[in-house]
Amino acid sequence: MGHAKALEALMERAASWPDEAQAELVRFMIDTEARHFGAFRLDEHDRSRIEESLAAARRGEFASDSEVAALFNRYRK
Repeated sequence: MGHAKALEALMERAASWPDEAQAELVRFMIDTEARHFGAFRLDEHDRSRIEESLAAARRGEFASDSEVAALFNRYRK
């Protein structure tokens, strides 16, 4: 399995992880991105959107498989 496919599969599984595990993954990804591409700082809008997303996840609101596929396809081009 290539890295892109492995990452895609992991992200799909991570959507069902508990909030604490998702937060840990987000911190790890931000740290990794910062090491490879420079520091990334969240602004208040970003923080607000993340909080909204976490709240939606706690309510069990997830994107459908077709919505996820459409998003990945949009950025693969």
